[in-house]
Amino acid sequence: MPVYLLPDELVFPSPQLARKDGLWAVGGDLSLERLLLAYRMGIFPWYSEDEPIRWWSPDPRLVLYPSEFRVSRSLKKTIKKQIFRLTVDESFESVINACAHSRTKVDEGTWIVEEMIAAYCRLHESGLAHSVEVWQDGKLVGGLYGVSLGKCFFGESMFTHISNASKVALVALVQHLQALEFDFIDCQISTPHLLSFGAQEIPRTRFLRELEQALKSPTLKGKWSFSASPARIHQNPAIFD
Repeated sequence: MPVYLLPDELVFPSPQLARKDGLWAVGGDLSLERLLLAYRMGIFPWYSEDEPIRWWSPDPRLVLYPSEFRVSRSLKKTIKKQIFRLTVDESFESVINACAHSRTKVDEGTWIVEEMIAAYCRLHESGLAHSVEVWQDGKLVGGLYGVSLGKCFFGESMFTHISNASKVALVALVQHLQALEFDFIDCQISTPHLLSFGAQEIPRTRFLRELEQALKSPTLKGKWSFSASPARIHQNPAIFD
């Protein structure tokens, strides 16, 4: 399949035309309008600082259904110790910068370049991108962020400065999305870490079909807050049984 060069106008070809590795198009910009159109079509940007913007639609796609989320015994024990304080949408910019820096620190390189940080901060200011923060002794030690449209949460990245902090952030997110009756989390690319939580690969055709259904629900726009105490993860039977 060819890789499409995007014109200045706000259009995207069908994601079904993406290459086998998921690369689908290059070019365009990270305007709010283009990003929202991309997400609604099951497409996301992923590129390095010295590259043009690259747009992806992987096949298969990794998704996590909240009802199938699994928590290990060791993580359950960590959560029960209540050593972390959890918040949502309190420090989005700090979270996305920490995600970028943590990848650079381990010499992985980062796709969260300055242009991406600015674009997702605009999404957050528009009430469409959200973060979960994990604190210990007043310091931000872990977290994650992503985009919410309809009943789908598009997970983007997470970071941890101490053991289990990002995992606790994921548990808090899933519990929150369960309460809001979200359909699934788009995890994009398969990793052993996410597979261990119950995420699964599905064909792109199925993902696009389920995404279309999830987008029929209204988007919960604006700053989020945890329905229960924001400081703790409660023992949700749907997760902890």
